[in-house]
Amino acid sequence: MEYIVEKIGMSRTITVPSKPVTLLRVLDAKVCEVNDGTAIVAYNSGKKMNKAIEGQQKKYSISSEFNRFVTLEVANTEAGDLDLAPLAEAKVLKSTFTTKGRGFSGAMKRWNFSGGPASHGHRFGRRTGSIGNAEWPGRVMKGKKMPGQYGNTQNSVKNEIISYDAENNIIAVVGSVSGANGSLGRVKVAK
Repeated sequence: MEYIVEKIGMSRTITVPSKPVTLLRVLDAKVCEVNDGTAIVAYNSGKKMNKAIEGQQKKYSISSEFNRFVTLEVANTEAGDLDLAPLAEAKVLKSTFTTKGRGFSGAMKRWNFSGGPASHGHRFGRRTGSIGNAEWPGRVMKGKKMPGQYGNTQNSVKNEIISYDAENNIIAVVGSVSGANGSLGRVKVAK
């Protein structure tokens, strides 16, 4: 079973020793159509609505508060509110979020290279260093660790569930989850 969640932030447990936890809030969602275990689910992303979304809302006759549609694996057998019962028994979640984007970054930040000497009199600094070769293959090989776009990629991680508050739809998972606070992602019940 999959759910759309919002990352609230990190906290820690009050037990001794304390554990770092990430708090995730399950968004209210409506199942519009079910086909063999997968369903079209509508949720509120907080973004503006366009004509295409208005057409989808008319098609599934749902209220204007749900303005995004996504395909998920759900426990529901028919249209209606999303079934949150599997979260009560879940032990492990697989979370998929988009990592924080850091733009065009140098090799030291992106790949944790050490850089050149810090003493005076050198011109190495924070540069990559030599990437060339004498003869074969006469080009830069694919996958070479060089400066470039860093972050803003999808990342999945498995986390153990510490607690689930059914009243407020908040899940506390052990460890960290990628992305900024307030970002939306998916969670899937792994166990």
